Amino acid sequence: MVIDGMSCGGCVVSVKRVLERVPGVSDLQVEVGEARLTVDDALVTEATLRQSVERAGFEVEEVVWSNG
Repeated sequence: MVIDGMSCGGCVVSVKRVLERVPGVSDLQVEVGEARLTVDDALVTEATLRQSVERAGFEVEEVVWSNG
């Protein structure tokens, strides 16, 4: 997931906190500008991920799904 507006460690913490609260998200790694995570697609939609990040004050530029 590419995230716009993240520029510091505080931003990383904010995004990590909101994504940790989303049911079905695991293996979360957040760095400035991006997040890598595993999702249970039976529980999580792209819209849910985007809304969570946007509520924290950031914009999701791109979500890339991978099966593996």
